[in-house]
Amino acid sequence: MRGSTTSGIGRRLSVSTLGNGAPVQHWDLLALNAPSGTRDPIVLHSDGGARAVLIVLQPGQSLGDHQVKENAWITVLAGSATVSAGGDTVAAAPGMLFRFDPDERHSLASDEGARILLLLAPWPGEGHYRGSSA
Repeated sequence: MRGSTTSGIGRRLSVSTLGNGAPVQHWDLLALNAPSGTRDPIVLHSDGGARAVLIVLQPGQSLGDHQVKENAWITVLAGSATVSAGGDTVAAAPGMLFRFDPDERHSLASDEGARILLLLAPWPGEGHYRGSSA
């Protein structure tokens, strides 16, 4: 069985059911529209275990030096980006995966544009919300 539903931010995602009736959520990460690039991230899923976010870097956009409270994994889905952390810089092509510890500073930039999948776990990490332990 197949259908579609609207995620919490109004974007379409597909939902299928397995033979046992359990839903399988899936997204076409290369087709989702984020016209404002970094100002328009798409939260694909978020629960107490993890958060998945699609970030589209338009040509010339960047996510400056920053850190998050969670373990962070980023992978380049399309395009190219420059990933910097700890004094190292890596030219990232599609298929490359990066991992950062909680509070590890890093940055992303793209001259040509890129689609990036960001996974944060656990979500939210301890200290993510000020004045809260979770």
